[in-house]
Amino acid sequence: MDQEILYRSAYNGTKDFTQQNVPTANATGFGAAADDYAERGIDLNEQLIMNKPATFFFRMNSDAMIGGGINSGDILIVDRSIKAMNGKIIVAAIDGDLMVRRYLQSLNTATLSAENKQYKDVAINEFTAFQSWGVVTCVIHILDPLLLERCNRKKGKQK
Repeated sequence: MDQEILYRSAYNGTKDFTQQNVPTANATGFGAAADDYAERGIDLNEQLIMNKPATFFFRMNSDAMIGGGINSGDILIVDRSIKAMNGKIIVAAIDGDLMVRRYLQSLNTATLSAENKQYKDVAINEFTAFQSWGVVTCVIHILDPLLLERCNRKKGKQK
């Protein structure tokens, strides 16, 4: 069975976030009418993170969840304070390995389901060393291949 390797948290800094204002300039000298109604910039931390102390960032290093909209190289925002529930995409520790899968639970069974037919589902039973590490709340998908390549080069330097 193919297994993916999740690297350490992509975010190593502080949990204190500050809002950065980005000034805009208008070279014509007369501001647009929409500027009168402009709001402060969008703080992605404020929008995407519900519980800062329990939130971590991971870079997906597998295509096991491609059917769920998660590609290799995507950044996952994982909240450890949310309980794994049926149908949620979670980060699970199975026999010491971390993997991202959809958690499916029925009356008597639980399964970690890959959303790529190249990967096998993992049945959870009393003999499986299973721990739900956190629930994936958001996916940041990089569209520009040059930016993705640059991110991968940085990742290679950190090893």
